[in-house]
Amino acid sequence: MSETLGVEPVTEGRSSADTGFGRPFWFSYAANFSMMVSVSLLFVYGEFIESIGGEEWNVGWIVGTGMVGGILMRFAQGVGIDRFGPRRVWLVSNVGYVTCCLLHLAVTRVDTPWIYLLRIAYQSSCAGIFGASIAYVSGRAPIARMAEVIGTLGTSGFVGMMAGTALGRVIVGPGAITRERIDAVFLAAAALGTISFFCTLGATHGHVPRKLSRRGPPLWWLIRRYNPGLILLMSIATGIGLNLPTVFLVTYMESIDLSNGLMVFFNLYPPVAFVARILMRRVPDRLGIRPMIALGIGALVIGLWSLIPVRETWHLVLPALFIGVAHASLFPAVVAGGSGAFPGRWRGTGTTLVLAMFDVGTLVGAPLAGAILTITRSETGPNYGAMFGIVGLLILLAGIVYFGVSRRAPMRRGT
Repeated sequence: MSETLGVEPVTEGRSSADTGFGRPFWFSYAANFSMMVSVSLLFVYGEFIESIGGEEWNVGWIVGTGMVGGILMRFAQGVGIDRFGPRRVWLVSNVGYVTCCLLHLAVTRVDTPWIYLLRIAYQSSCAGIFGASIAYVSGRAPIARMAEVIGTLGTSGFVGMMAGTALGRVIVGPGAITRERIDAVFLAAAALGTISFFCTLGATHGHVPRKLSRRGPPLWWLIRRYNPGLILLMSIATGIGLNLPTVFLVTYMESIDLSNGLMVFFNLYPPVAFVARILMRRVPDRLGIRPMIALGIGALVIGLWSLIPVRETWHLVLPALFIGVAHASLFPAVVAGGSGAFPGRWRGTGTTLVLAMFDVGTLVGAPLAGAILTITRSETGPNYGAMFGIVGLLILLAGIVYFGVSRRAPMRRGT
């Protein structure tokens, strides 16, 4: 039992009556918004690699290496959050992020290990920032309202994504993207990261992490003891499904001569997700997490399948609506269900475990989709319809397995 480890159900820094909303939450919201604007600015990363002599395969290897490094670092950060508190990990990761943005200004060659190490540091910093922020705000909320708090915090990401994309267009300007404009983007990203740092200071002011009387148990023991079960499968499925449009929609639209459709999808997707997140913020508290996951999986599958018949610009409205709703419902429900399986003292490990599974889904999803496109390729080109159809079916099957097993299993906080 958790009592043998001295675990308390109430995380440090709040009372049991605290709903999780207050000054710390809204400072966290501002910090998260600033960071998402900063991250969204870096859509020019591919152009940055090309500006230092790289090609498409360099971009793939560098980003992939960074993702693997970020996944591995998440577990170390989870232990750090539990042992030293989310405040310290959050601030250190924020400093690391700003430093990474500035160090990119000095990179002039792609044939050097430094660009790979820098990308790993960048991904690790992002993982630490978002993992610590979610662990901090969820740790201040009762279990029943955790998904609501996480979901509300997540709306800052949607707003930041829209603001960052718009600001990026202003900075890079019209025409070809030059190295000078790319450097200006990195400087702006560093400035916004600095603003996020000061907002984090405000959010965590007065936060005193609980001191551990002795060294905690090994990471593997914690994961085995408080294993959230098949909800981790939902994390991987979510990572696969939500990442698919961001990776393959560009080439899909080009293959059907509908490049202008991208603006329809990506201008509609974030606001739909934002509104859906606000409207559904109390659903987990009232109905539970499983209905939220059911809604999200259903919307995600329909959204992916509705991409198959797209032939006109307006056809993208339906996929944007359903995938936006899927994002709004799945992310907070899965994070709350997974991290809630861990007691308050080890909430950092639980949160980073779930987020790492999202990353695994992102890492697995692109090669899986690419393999399907290769196998089903015909004389007319890649068969995107088959790819969206098969991936959607796999996600649906994963959802059926989860709901079939979780209904029969003993009820746990992460089920």
